[in-house]
Amino acid sequence: MAFKEPKSEKLYYSIGEVAEKFGLAPSTLRFWEKEFETIKPFKNKKGDRFYTLGDINHLSLINHLVKERGMTLKGAKTKIKENKSETEHTYEIVQKLQQIKEYLLEIKESL
Repeated sequence: MAFKEPKSEKLYYSIGEVAEKFGLAPSTLRFWEKEFETIKPFKNKKGDRFYTLGDINHLSLINHLVKERGMTLKGAKTKIKENKSETEHTYEIVQKLQQIKEYLLEIKESL
């Protein structure tokens, strides 16, 4: 499941909000944070994590590779490290195709 940006323009999202959007446990996000150096959430004095849209975009790519494409964390890490721009471009194409598919299904249901 892809992360859809909410209509309100928030700067930071709590770990609970992000975990819910991806259908993951917060512990999974904390683990991915340790495994992938591109995820750097802001932490307040209490240690609560707050994610920016950049962090969420990185998480979305990792979620796509691991959960949707079935890659291991090591494989996803290698793919991102070796071909980051190509991987991101492919992911963007997949996202756009999924949006088109959803739109076409909506049209089909309305007929």
